[in-house]
Amino acid sequence: MKFQRQRSREVGVDLTPLIDVVFLLLIFLMVSTTLPDDNQLNIQLPEADGEPMAVEAELIDLVVNAQGHYIVNGRTLINNRRQTLEQAIRDAAGDNSDLPFVITADARTAHEFVIRAMDVAGKLGFTKIKFTTDPTSDDS
Repeated sequence: MKFQRQRSREVGVDLTPLIDVVFLLLIFLMVSTTLPDDNQLNIQLPEADGEPMAVEAELIDLVVNAQGHYIVNGRTLINNRRQTLEQAIRDAAGDNSDLPFVITADARTAHEFVIRAMDVAGKLGFTKIKFTTDPTSDDS
């Protein structure tokens, strides 16, 4: 008589549910963990130990007020004619037309007076012309 042997099943543990549980625990821990808010770097910046230079740059400062009167380097002109303005700029600059030329105009200044100043500066050979506005003037 021949007995048939029963085939033995492989005995093993199914790891799939274990892996699922560990994965869910890992996700839970990642979500619930608070990270430190250290988004800043502690940097020690170098400090300058030099002294600031007290050199004042030479320039021609032309201010045109609301009435159209010119002030060249702090000196008020007697009238606003082209010849007077031209002579005052020549006196202030001498022969140096490479100086920066700054035109500061009031907000209520007529366009004519600013254009006249630009024209005189161009005629005298100034090429470094800058425009500013008067910060003390009212906007009314």
